[in-house]
Amino acid sequence: MGSNCLNIGVIMLLLLLPSTVNAQYSVIDVTKYGAKSNGDLTQPLTNAWKDACAAGKPTRVFVPKTTYYLGAVTLKGPCKGPVELQVQGTIKAPADPMKLKDAWVVIQSVDRFILSGSGTFDGQGQTAWGLNNCLKTSACGPFATNLRFNYVTNSQIRDIKSLNSKFFHMLVFGCKNLKIQQVTISAPGNSFNTDGIHIGRSSGINIAGANIGTGDDCVSIGDGSQDITITKVNCGPGHGISIGSLGKYTNEQPVNGIKVISCTFNNAMNGVRIKTFPASPSSGTANQLYFEDIVMNNVGNPIIIDQEYCPYRNCKAQTPSKVKISNVSFKNIRGSSATADAVKLTCSKSIPCQNVQLQNINLSYKGSGQAKSTCKNVKPSFSGTQNPPPCKA
Repeated sequence: MGSNCLNIGVIMLLLLLPSTVNAQYSVIDVTKYGAKSNGDLTQPLTNAWKDACAAGKPTRVFVPKTTYYLGAVTLKGPCKGPVELQVQGTIKAPADPMKLKDAWVVIQSVDRFILSGSGTFDGQGQTAWGLNNCLKTSACGPFATNLRFNYVTNSQIRDIKSLNSKFFHMLVFGCKNLKIQQVTISAPGNSFNTDGIHIGRSSGINIAGANIGTGDDCVSIGDGSQDITITKVNCGPGHGISIGSLGKYTNEQPVNGIKVISCTFNNAMNGVRIKTFPASPSSGTANQLYFEDIVMNNVGNPIIIDQEYCPYRNCKAQTPSKVKISNVSFKNIRGSSATADAVKLTCSKSIPCQNVQLQNINLSYKGSGQAKSTCKNVKPSFSGTQNPPPCKA
């Protein structure tokens, strides 16, 4: 009797598993729709997607290994069944930045979607970066993001490469339960605004095993982000992994439950960072932020809270930020700082940071003098090893 009950329980559990587990995918090859080496993939990919989306069963759109050129496309759902886009080739965007608007490839309103393969999305952004220096001109971009995911749920992005985007490499907006695994994102360290992965108004996002080197944040987390986990990411060059910037716009949504664990930073401008604008137009919150088991190798600002963030020098710096930062933990962070400011905590004068904890921090500075920590409008708690020595607010 007991074994029968157990068998019934196992059967019921299997029935509850997602239907895509071990599902057999039908394959749609874009070459059957007219795709050719060094040819225009736009219409073949669009037509293959439409058929896959309407199939009503697990279907894979397959892009074989060769080089293609692709204009702006939106691959839109909802679909009648799970769809996988498997890219083995190299897909190149138009080199002229004026031929694209805000995004190159958009995946929108799909559930149980997979983007996979060893292929490359090459944004050919070299033509845009010189026009996108907002430090020098107010007439800068933004230009096209390589890959934009809007309202994508219960899905995976794995193994692909994003190269030389004109703007952000990946933008995740309004998504839920999305895994981004083993991706490679690359652009030169002097390419402006080429964030690796930017997340906004999304929840349940898991980034794991990524290799990211760009001219801006490796990962940036915007308002409305909830339950974001970032693990085993290699970051550098770039501006680090950042929560923010926050406080620039009205009606921003809370940020809550961010975990950055077991990541390595190499020659990055910053390490783990929380940044908010001064003179926020409305109040906001960033709560439950955890940074743990981090290695810093020659990183400019390994640990930084900056509530006076003003990248383009046009802020009302005398007006404090209205973003409340609370329940922040920096734990087991070690390595080397490229500047003396190994720990820099600059919080808002009007809303000081609350419950900031530093545990087992060991950051050396190889320049003249010693590494230091500074605190402003915050009274952090310290435990375990503290190198540099604890700051005093």
